[in-house]
Amino acid sequence: RTLSVPAVNITEDNNEYQVTLAAPGMKKEDFKIDIEGNILTISSEKEESKEEKDKKFTRKEYSYSSFSRSFTLPDEVNKEKIEAKYENGVLKLVLPRKEDAKKNVSKQIAVK
Repeated sequence: RTLSVPAVNITEDNNEYQVTLAAPGMKKEDFKIDIEGNILTISSEKEESKEEKDKKFTRKEYSYSSFSRSFTLPDEVNKEKIEAKYENGVLKLVLPRKEDAKKNVSKQIAVK
């Protein structure tokens, strides 16, 4: 049983970006989240072994599932405050915008 690459949804509002990744049947310890420069990588490696014993034979099965997804972070993301949580089969990352990026972009130009 190999795990296909999970579907990822990215939404944004004025305060933050949210990345949600559907990965049912996993534990929060199965995920590894790294930031290198402006690249955010979500990966997982999970090895399971299952042994079935019968009177006539022993069968051992290993299933190894892994995936890796990388995203380029926008400059306005505050990397120090990124949070991740896993619940109900969904890994959710909150990527807050920097304070100065939240301010309204509208600007009035003085006439000289």
